[in-house]
Amino acid sequence: MFSSKKEDPFFSALLKIAQNVKEATHYADDFKITGVADLKELSVTLKKYETDGDSLIHDLIQKLNKSFMTPIEREDILELAVRMDDVLDGIEGCIAHFEMFSLTEVDDYMRDFLKYIVLSTDQIATAMEHLTNKKLINMREHAILIKDYERKCDEVLRTSIKQLFLHEKDPIRIIQFKDIYEQLEEVADYCQNVANSMDTIIMRNA
Repeated sequence: MFSSKKEDPFFSALLKIAQNVKEATHYADDFKITGVADLKELSVTLKKYETDGDSLIHDLIQKLNKSFMTPIEREDILELAVRMDDVLDGIEGCIAHFEMFSLTEVDDYMRDFLKYIVLSTDQIATAMEHLTNKKLINMREHAILIKDYERKCDEVLRTSIKQLFLHEKDPIRIIQFKDIYEQLEEVADYCQNVANSMDTIIMRNA
């Protein structure tokens, strides 16, 4: 369907959005929390990533409004962009809760969630590179992997909450940890939504 080698501005915009999401999740995962002061720095930086993401979405919407022709359905372009932005909003919101709770402890379950979320955003960014190169069919393997990571996060959620209620006696900590676990699982769901959007684009265009 696509013969031109020329870079498409819409696909390039989607790639930029994906790369910003990937950078943000890597930053959150790599960040070492040693005290409450670190939470502020982490939260402020994630907020900046989120603001950058909003600007990228805004730019894309302006492009869509001005353009008569788009390489694929404009609704599909916008949906993919918004779903990627949901991932970033989810991570930023979760980190904001760490700061709100003054929670400096990152347990193994949180690390597992973050590991799969980071892997998912890596797959999203790579899939957007394929889209930029107009190799839509190549996105499929990345969509499959993202869905697999989401399933693994479902398992982490079940185990983490079960263990929390078994071993934690402090009701405040139960509330805080359960909240963080559920938010991280929700971010994994957002990644799966991106994969579903990719599947739709492949189905309609490849």
